[in-house]
This record gives sequence, C-alpha cells and structure tokens, in this order.
Amino acid sequence: MVKYMKEAIKMAHEYDILLDQKAHNLFSIAYKNLAGARRASWRVLSAEKNKYEGKESWKQEIIESHLAEVEKELCDICVEAIDIINKCILTKDDVKNNKESNIFFLKMKGDYYRYKAEVERDDALKKSTEEAQRSYDEAYKEAMVLPTTSPVRLGLALNFSVFYYEILKKHDEACKLAKSSFDDAIAELEHLSEDHYKDSTLIMQLLRDNLTLWTSPPDKTQDDPEYEDEETKNPEDNE
Repeated sequence: MVKYMKEAIKMAHEYDILLDQKAHNLFSIAYKNLAGARRASWRVLSAEKNKYEGKESWKQEIIESHLAEVEKELCDICVEAIDIINKCILTKDDVKNNKESNIFFLKMKGDYYRYKAEVERDDALKKSTEEAQRSYDEAYKEAMVLPTTSPVRLGLALNFSVFYYEILKKHDEACKLAKSSFDDAIAELEHLSEDHYKDSTLIMQLLRDNLTLWTSPPDKTQDDPEYEDEETKNPEDNE
C-alpha cells in the first residue's frame, strides 16, 4: 500500500493533479502502519535488552544487532515520509489554502521527527527534536483559529503533549497542554457537530488517559508505560 500511495502522491505533484482528502488519508495511514510496526518492535527489543543488561552478553549482542536494524528501518521510513510531505504535499495550493489539511500534515511531519527522536542519540537526536518542535509549534499556532473541539486541533494537542512528555521530558508542560485542550473541548462539547463527534471524543479520551497515567504514582513493578498518541487519520474523511 505504501508503494502505491507514495507513487500516487509523487505523480500528483509532478503533473499537478488534485488529490482528495481520501487519498491524503490513505497516505497517512499507510506510513503510520509501516512506522508503527517498527516502533512496536523497537520497544519489545529494548525491553528484552534491558533484561540481559550485564548478564548473558551473547544474547545482548544479538538483540542489539536486531535493534540497530529496526532503528535504521524506522528512520528510513520517517525520512521518506517527511520528504514526501515537504516536497509533494505542503507545497500544494489545495493543502496550503485548507487550514485543517495544512495543520494535519504539519502535525504529521512533527510526528515522524518524533518517531526518529525516539530511537536516535546525540546530534541526530538533537536535530530531530528541534525539527519536531518546529513543526508542532507551527501547526499549533495555526490551530488556534480552529474550534476547541476540532479533531485536527485535538489530535495535534495529543501528539504535541506526548512529544513534551517523552522526548523533551517536560512533564509539567505535557500535562498543562493535555489538560487545557481537554477542558477547553469539554466546555464546548454541546456545540460539537455530529460529523466530528466520534473522532473528537475518542481523542479527548486519549488525552484523559494520558493525563491519568502522567499524574499517577509510578508503578515500579511494570516496564516503562506506553503513552497514547493519535492514529494518523485525517478527520476530514468521515466516510
């Protein structure tokens, strides 16, 4: 699916063909699934590596080898997605002139830099973190004109708050952003359109789940918890 969506986006850009929201949605889902599989594998391998820390070195070496492979695959996927977004999507007039689409893809770019930052170190980590921050900041500034119950605005707040918590380690900022976004949406919930009700309330639930996790005492008997971010689905596509 990724191969076909990548070619479709590139051809549309080359021949100035207008792609609808459904095509953009399929593109984002395809790359989300591709990256998601590697992120899940990386977390499992990292947990296994920690179990053998200072113990059976040969097992640790095997795990580290697999980790390196997964990290490279994930980073390659992210670089490819970011490149297509920059060159073939954000440059299109139909995206630039559509506030929600522009915010959605700026958020998506921030997400892929965040995924890279999850597995990178040193200078590479610093660069990806800075680029993710820049993309999220730009998207968030534009999103302020959207209703507080907008799925696009809520999805951005969800992923941006995870970035603050997991990558920047600014836990207070993460909680502040998640709580204010949730509270603002609750206050306007009665004005939420039926078309967006399902998407918006789902993201609000994820915001609340993360807040509960972030503000609860840590459970030292469990591995590092996995915080929830939004499935990359364009809320404009409600078919």
